[in-house]
Amino acid sequence: MPANLPPGLPIVPDGERPSSPLPARNAVHSPAEHASVGHTPAFDMSPEEFEEAVSDALQLIPPKAASAMDNVAVFIEDDYTPQPGEDPDTVLLGLYEGVPLTERDSWWEAGSLPDRITIFRQPILDICSTREEVIDEVAITVVHEIAHHFGIDDDRLHELGWG
Repeated sequence: MPANLPPGLPIVPDGERPSSPLPARNAVHSPAEHASVGHTPAFDMSPEEFEEAVSDALQLIPPKAASAMDNVAVFIEDDYTPQPGEDPDTVLLGLYEGVPLTERDSWWEAGSLPDRITIFRQPILDICSTREEVIDEVAITVVHEIAHHFGIDDDRLHELGWG
């Protein structure tokens, strides 16, 4: 692990996780999952309002995690399009694309593009009923994706409650 990272897991400040009014769930899930529990219709929020909510959510990222990130850009897209060979019903709230800090070597910085975290607007709105829930869900999703930037896999994130 690079020397500039704080010891331990920088995404879990003081061993605690922000409280969330949302039920526990997987970051990758099926739309049928919500229909089966009588989920309310999607929360309506314009793209501009969602961008503001993402900005607010980014302010909730633990300072240790934010300062330890290296060369990462956050993007917003309306929805995830499953890739060839993926289940066509795949729904993602967020996606990390890049080289985790734990896998970078001395050659990595020579012209590498920034890592990319994408937040998918519609799937988040589909599971939220208020702006506060959207902000909370985006914050949880961003922290989950940042963890991948630090080299933490989904199994470990589920153990920590960030699944």
